[in-house]
Amino acid sequence: MSSENRTSVPNSLNEHWMPFTSNKDFKANPRLITEAKGVYLKTHHGKTQIDASSGLFCNPLGHGRKEITEAVTKQLETLDYAQPFQQGFGGSFELASRISKHTPGDLNKMFFTICGSTAVETAIKIAVAYHRAKGNAQRFRFVGRERGYHGMNIGCVSVGGMVNNVKTFASILMPGVQHIRHTHLPEHKFVSGQPETGDYLANDLETICQNFGGENIAACIVEPIAGSTGTLVPPKGYLQKLREICDKHGILLIFDEVITGWGRTGSKFGADEFGVTPDIMTMAKATTNGVVPMGVVACNDYIYDAVMDDSPTGAVELFHGYTYSGIPVAVAAALAVQDIFEKDDIFNRAKNLAPYFQKGLFSLQDLESVDNIRGYGMMGGIDMKLNTKPGKAGFECFKSCYEAGVNFKATGDCLIIAPQFICEEKHIDEIIDKLRTGITNYQKNQKN
Repeated sequence: MSSENRTSVPNSLNEHWMPFTSNKDFKANPRLITEAKGVYLKTHHGKTQIDASSGLFCNPLGHGRKEITEAVTKQLETLDYAQPFQQGFGGSFELASRISKHTPGDLNKMFFTICGSTAVETAIKIAVAYHRAKGNAQRFRFVGRERGYHGMNIGCVSVGGMVNNVKTFASILMPGVQHIRHTHLPEHKFVSGQPETGDYLANDLETICQNFGGENIAACIVEPIAGSTGTLVPPKGYLQKLREICDKHGILLIFDEVITGWGRTGSKFGADEFGVTPDIMTMAKATTNGVVPMGVVACNDYIYDAVMDDSPTGAVELFHGYTYSGIPVAVAAALAVQDIFEKDDIFNRAKNLAPYFQKGLFSLQDLESVDNIRGYGMMGGIDMKLNTKPGKAGFECFKSCYEAGVNFKATGDCLIIAPQFICEEKHIDEIIDKLRTGITNYQKNQKN
């Protein structure tokens, strides 16, 4: 097979075990993407689709950005790899400095990882290291949230709250993890933006503190908006209450901003949008526009200082890292993305486009198979009504929409919509129109 056709029409589908995929269904009727440019994708059948979920929230700047391609190419030609342990290269220090200019509060210290999962895993370890450095080694417990998604490493699944993930790997999860309730209440149906009710759900953390001892809890980790489960928006005052409870008990607050970071909420970070600054924050996805895997953990200065001060000069302060932590090619992509953020005023562009997107998203609530819609900024979730068993409606509707020319991610029975920030209003219209067509065709198929 020539290299020209290698990625479009493979000679065998049998050997690749695909992630989060119904492999048998896919291999019976493959859905292969062969090209991407701007807001559009092309399938192996030659059909054009509009990208309605920015890949997996990864590509808000659009596909095929020449600035990123050129930066990555130049870096590979100059320095392809540098060991990240006991040595380094200038780019990673420049990137850390530039990211710190955007992060809220005193979140000025950056630890580079490979992806969102490894960023969360690192945040967990840093929290433990911090408490040990402060003489509080008894703080081993973590608090996550139901329906939260933080990645697929063991620590990530442990603090996460996606039922199938937890059930599958229950025998090997971290001990001492508790979960607070998710924030989606029955009265929140078809509510756009932050619900008025539900801030009391944050008191679950106080209950856990009373039951297990707040002095034994290392950190509480939440997404400002739960993204992968379908845009669960925090009620007004909810995140503020979590912050207050954490402060009361000396618990670190970790925000997983892998999805909400870099403009998705209309602000740089969910922390900015909701006016709550965490102690640790994770990033990934849009950090490199999805071109090269990279994760980032931003830590408050006092966490970094405590870990540094607890070790003598010449010793490794934190026994943690990855072979691909801050490698040159990922850094080059991320620096190019920082340039685009500034040059194209991306954060304001997302904020200004969000109301138009939200109006279009909620225009779909008249469809009979739609059970609920939630949205905030440039992200939304469309819940489909149950179809014989959980997950079937979402999967079948995804396939119907795929045929209608709109590409997105479905989780369970929720269609996850997150347009790229480079969209114009006509692209939002196209996404909504094709979603309507795909969902309507799904409805017709169920009746036949």
